[in-house]
Amino acid sequence: MTEETIWGRNPVMEALRAGRPCNKIMIVSGSRGSMGDVVGLAKKKDIPVQFVPHNVLDKLTNGANHQGVVASLSPKKYVSVGDILAQAKSRGEDPLIVVLAGMEDPQNLGAIIRSAEAAGVHGLIIPRRRAVPLTGTVEKVSAGALEYMQVSRVGNLAQTLLALKKEGLWVAGADMTGELPYYEADLTGPLALVIGGEKKGLGGLTKVCDYLIRIPMRGKIGSLNAAAAGSILVFEVLRQRLLAQK
Repeated sequence: MTEETIWGRNPVMEALRAGRPCNKIMIVSGSRGSMGDVVGLAKKKDIPVQFVPHNVLDKLTNGANHQGVVASLSPKKYVSVGDILAQAKSRGEDPLIVVLAGMEDPQNLGAIIRSAEAAGVHGLIIPRRRAVPLTGTVEKVSAGALEYMQVSRVGNLAQTLLALKKEGLWVAGADMTGELPYYEADLTGPLALVIGGEKKGLGGLTKVCDYLIRIPMRGKIGSLNAAAAGSILVFEVLRQRLLAQK
């Protein structure tokens, strides 16, 4: 891929603010006034702006809710796992990495990226195969958070987790069979939090985890989707770390 399409006011604005290389921006004709902030920022960065009929954006986004603005960008670059660890070190913080095992729903991936960025996660790790990559839908659902989140794409999650252990990280897996409720686990140190995909969960990765944590359920529904579970867990990590600093 040499070009990527993203859409929606927040994702496009955050891409511009973050300095993502942008080839052009397309806006629905007649909306110059309501899109003044997008147009103004694009002009400051010398990015061409085109005003086009609504149906042009509908075709580009396959009928998605584009909110009248689409940007043509260079693809989001993946980083190495080492880059993620380096970012944590530069902040003077214990690494917090979310590892996603086989997430196939772009809505879930976008939602978990948004929560992870808000909770101060240093980066995400996703597998190359049998998992959704970074797409325009992921960026839209993340509401621009993807621009500030480092993502590494690896060939073997198990080997990557073993390598993280050698770097001093504990590996906690989120699983319904976990021995500890998530709020009883110590999540304050260097941590890789592994969250399973929608279909197979963690699978064989449970054997690589140092321990498993669970979210207690009291209703008739036996589990949460990956994005909801991930959001609960990353903010629990943040809560514990903030308490530890007092």
